[in-house]
Amino acid sequence: MGGIDNDHSSSGISSENAKEGTTTKDPKLEFSEDEEDLIARMFRLVGERWSLIAGRIPGRTAEEIEKYWTSKYSSSND
Repeated sequence: MGGIDNDHSSSGISSENAKEGTTTKDPKLEFSEDEEDLIARMFRLVGERWSLIAGRIPGRTAEEIEKYWTSKYSSSND
């Protein structure tokens, strides 16, 4: 019976992992509405100069902003 308990508890862990996996997006790619607005405005001004845009948003890296932008706009273009 101990094995059944282990299976049950591991399925709880699996459901937590599945819950995280359902978003399929990096938690760091969650941006506030203000950040999204600023990224869009900066993108119109400077294009794909991610480091320049990141310099205007404290705590964000150029890589995070580029991933956010491509994930948001590549999926809507398909």
